[in-house]
Amino acid sequence: METLEFVIHPDGRVEEKVTGIVGSSCAEVTAAIEAQLGPVISAQKTSEFFAQAETVQQTGTATAQVRSQW
Repeated sequence: METLEFVIHPDGRVEEKVTGIVGSSCAEVTAAIEAQLGPVISAQKTSEFFAQAETVQQTGTATAQVRSQW
């Protein structure tokens, strides 16, 4: 499950925590919100940012018959 959590401190700082999104796509999800909140002063990437989405790749072999006149 994707979760966005915002903590607004009394001094106006806003902490944002994104969970459940693998890779750098979290930046795409939060870009519009961050644009409305103002400039980002600092960011800490979590282990989910550095994780890679699982991909399934199928490999197979192909054989061909070649006729030679030798």
